[in-house]
Amino acid sequence: MDSLKIALLEKTGHDHGFEHVLSANPQAVCLASARHPTRVTVTGTADDGYQVYFETTSATLPGELARSFPQWTPVDNHFLIPGNTELATLLLRAAGLSRALPNQAARSYEDAVSEELAALPPETLHTEVERMVRQRIGQQKFREAMLTYWGGACAVTGLTLPDALRASHAKPWAECASDAERLDVFNGLLLTANLDALFDRFLISFDTQGRLLLSPALTAADLCLLGIRPDMKLRWLAGEHQPYLQFHRERLSGSRACVPHRRASNADAAIKTPAAS
Repeated sequence: MDSLKIALLEKTGHDHGFEHVLSANPQAVCLASARHPTRVTVTGTADDGYQVYFETTSATLPGELARSFPQWTPVDNHFLIPGNTELATLLLRAAGLSRALPNQAARSYEDAVSEELAALPPETLHTEVERMVRQRIGQQKFREAMLTYWGGACAVTGLTLPDALRASHAKPWAECASDAERLDVFNGLLLTANLDALFDRFLISFDTQGRLLLSPALTAADLCLLGIRPDMKLRWLAGEHQPYLQFHRERLSGSRACVPHRRASNADAAIKTPAAS
């Protein structure tokens, strides 16, 4: 790579979540960030594209990037990228996920809580005030992580209007065993307000394939008024979502739930208990 291409790579990294240059030479450019732990090494290819390698502490980042960009042939965490526009897209997604995936959100939460508690009078610590600070910051960090993970769009409908989106826990905040579990981006979904209200009250859930499950308390008229179709499903579903969604399905209101919508016989529309995954 010549000096112009190296400078372009540095600028692309700086503008898309990798602002620090660890090393830069004709063989490779290595970038990092103070805002997340992932590092990236970019080398040139014979067809004027790039080979990109991510060094990360996140066990889930490589799989999420591979799911997001299958067209770029990820092999052993290496992505083959045709040009700078595509490289910018990949780096921006990698940086966002690196801040959102476990357990980076939990670390950011602890730093924010410590900073805010340090500014409070000592007599307020270990009181209801501290509990409220922790919950407020935790819910804020969880929402930020969910917006990043789902690309700012509802996990079901794809709606991108931020004011209409809610970060919904599958395993409720109060029932989580740790802050890491409460802030786990896989412990919930980014949903429109109507879906969130039903999900939060265990009136809807999702099966192991991401298909919508309905409480029998919801009538066809209810669904029509809410703008919800029985054939709705999640845009994608990672393996890490499964334990939390299993917990959620077991709490689905009532003892029975509708089978996911299928174009089949009337028997398929019968109300059944969802199988545990």
